[in-house]
Amino acid sequence: MARIMVVDDAAFMRTMLKNILTEQGHEIVAEATNGEEAVNVYKQHKPDLVTMDITMPDKDGIEAATQIISFDPQAKIIMCSAMGQQLMVLNALKAGAKDFIVKPFQNDRVIASINKVLRLT
Repeated sequence: MARIMVVDDAAFMRTMLKNILTEQGHEIVAEATNGEEAVNVYKQHKPDLVTMDITMPDKDGIEAATQIISFDPQAKIIMCSAMGQQLMVLNALKAGAKDFIVKPFQNDRVIASINKVLRLT
């Protein structure tokens, strides 16, 4: 079981992810609605893993992921993107994200990604 933070500006997307993750026995320790909030909340909770939307107001997910990784080089971040955002996904991976999942979420893909990233040391 992992302690997970879910970051997305859309409440229904956060809810979808939280449902998938809690059904797998994970604990949602925090949520954030934009990149700025994500960085601050990460520092408070230091979750085992973060799911991070790419496109958000105030600060996008790539910038937030970069700041979180500079604060905690061991941070495990999975980026969430809509179809057709391949360049953004590549930038996120270069920034240090461990994996990405595509919206709309497919339960088995989300679970596989979470399990894969949690096994990374």
